[in-house]
Amino acid sequence: MTAHVKTKPHLRPVRRGRRGRLLPLLFVILFPMMLCCGLSFLFAPHTDILVLGVDSRDGEGWVARADSVMLVGVDPRRFGVTMMSIPRDLSIDVPGYGIQRVNTVNMLGEMEEPGYGPDLTKAGIAQSFGVTPERYVRLDFNGFVRLIDAVGGVTINVERAIVDYAYPTADGGTMTVEFQTGSQHMDGERALIYARTRHADDDYMRASRQQQVVSALLGKMIVPVYWPAVAGALAQTVDTDLNLWDIVTLAPPILIGGSRGERLVIDRGYITTTANGVAVPDYELIGPWLDAYFE
Repeated sequence: MTAHVKTKPHLRPVRRGRRGRLLPLLFVILFPMMLCCGLSFLFAPHTDILVLGVDSRDGEGWVARADSVMLVGVDPRRFGVTMMSIPRDLSIDVPGYGIQRVNTVNMLGEMEEPGYGPDLTKAGIAQSFGVTPERYVRLDFNGFVRLIDAVGGVTINVERAIVDYAYPTADGGTMTVEFQTGSQHMDGERALIYARTRHADDDYMRASRQQQVVSALLGKMIVPVYWPAVAGALAQTVDTDLNLWDIVTLAPPILIGGSRGERLVIDRGYITTTANGVAVPDYELIGPWLDAYFE
């Protein structure tokens, strides 16, 4: 295993048109098939998926910054799932745009051409980390809330008390939010606040909380009674380029292994600062993660 990352040639990514939202319908139709044909995952290759949580709500569209950027590596044969969170203030090399903060790339792509944000972000990840995500999943704040509510909420173990006196509200203001330590059941809105709050600590702890919520969500989504509601939530909120075969082969390992998979955060120990003060990944330190969990 090498600790260094070989970056890809500086190529312009190929644009694609706006994608249809087939995931919800396929989810309803194919999930029983997935359980009956469970061995299909044995023929699936390792797949890396870019997950974008976009800072917008209903009616605001996709021309927005990414509040959450996560690379998910799925090894179907081992039911292995690894989540690696990329801090939103980290700068990466984006084809055609140079060095940009990772949370702005989706917006840059959407401003250039509707539907181009995920492809541009994938190209920036490939250019900077040497890992090319094959697929993406993108959702906004309301999508996150609906998914959590679709499974009846999630139970989260809050490891340390949080008091945020400047949590941003939808109308541009702020409010105080608080979480006490211990196990707490959260609905969608409460889970969104928990996943977004950062003033009590920092973006790295926030990334850990986001992974905690996603793991809890996946642990609930495997229960069949929630599938109709989950499908309805997906129909309203999720944008993805996952195809039929992806869903058949990747959903079982993600749902079974996602709640207990590896959770990695690129925190300040894995970041270096350039001479002009730009935060960039320390590839020598991150390299072993990329070699071990992604392709």
